[in-house]
Amino acid sequence: MIIQAFLRWVETARTGDRARAANALGRAYAKAEINGIDQQAAEMAMTFLLDDPSPKVRLALVEALADCSTAPRAIIRALAEDQPEIAYVAISRSPVLTDEDLVDIAARGSVETRALIASRSTVSCAVAAAIAEIGGEEEVLILLENPGAGLSQRSLRRIAGRLGHVAAVRDRLLARGDLPSDARQSLAEEVGAALATCGLVRATIGEQRVQRIAREACDAAALALSAAAPQKELPRIVTHLREAGRLTPALLLSALCNGKAEFFSAAIVDLTGVPERRVRAILSGGRVHSVRALIESAGLGRELSEVFAEAVLLCRSEAKAGSEASVPVAARLSDHLRRRSSGASHAIAELVERLAFAEQRQMARDYALLVSREAA
Repeated sequence: MIIQAFLRWVETARTGDRARAANALGRAYAKAEINGIDQQAAEMAMTFLLDDPSPKVRLALVEALADCSTAPRAIIRALAEDQPEIAYVAISRSPVLTDEDLVDIAARGSVETRALIASRSTVSCAVAAAIAEIGGEEEVLILLENPGAGLSQRSLRRIAGRLGHVAAVRDRLLARGDLPSDARQSLAEEVGAALATCGLVRATIGEQRVQRIAREACDAAALALSAAAPQKELPRIVTHLREAGRLTPALLLSALCNGKAEFFSAAIVDLTGVPERRVRAILSGGRVHSVRALIESAGLGRELSEVFAEAVLLCRSEAKAGSEASVPVAARLSDHLRRRSSGASHAIAELVERLAFAEQRQMARDYALLVSREAA
């Protein structure tokens, strides 16, 4: 009877009075002060209040119900799709909204709605995946900054693929320890692309040179990331590089000259389809003609296969010599190729010479650092 009287009173009451009554009704329901038939009547009354013309009334109701774990889900769901100030309370606080509710609200809602969902104290992997798939820069940044958001590696890859060109998103992703290696590699390529298109950089050092520097920097980043990545992630990194058109002869030769044998083996496996065990056996102990045949089956020409075979043999000898090796592979290979002056071999010879010089410069830097530390 009380609820029926309440409904009759609501029709003529002023806005402020209706808001206070809605809040009182919601608090009574949340505190379980209503039971039995009265509880059902209270739910009907609250449902009726969803159509109140004043947002103040609906806001008062949601503030009373927001933290209640037994609040009617249909009512909370309706309030979560109300005006922004009302939806904010329901979305940010209500525990009765399910993952399905939140995913649906995110899909049909606005940027602000998705931002509210991303800022919840706990965001499940399913909800985070939905925002990663359809969210814009603002929502995704909030999601990445939320320590309570469950982001799977798949979601992180998706964010990197969709918004890796956005500097703020890229920085947040790169700061994460759980970012997959292939996603980290794609972000490194985004950095290289940003460098290559920077007007100031291009005007300062020239377009052709900046393209070469960016390419070599991306190659160096790929090798560094592959060295730091777990063994099981190498195939995924290599596949990403191949699909992006980055698994070039220059990168493969850089890997050999820099001692990245694991990366080189994984790349050959990916390019040839030959079983990993067989590839490792050929590279570590196969004869020259077997090595060349393997390299050529990876799509590298006959002339290039000769260069790569020589590099493989030099890597073997360096591995046997260990710490006693006095001349780096790149320098020895550069000396071997110095007299070649035609076709692809000439281009590769220039690359190897740059690798050898870069290694020499790094050795000089390391020596200077050591001397300065000893002097200190």
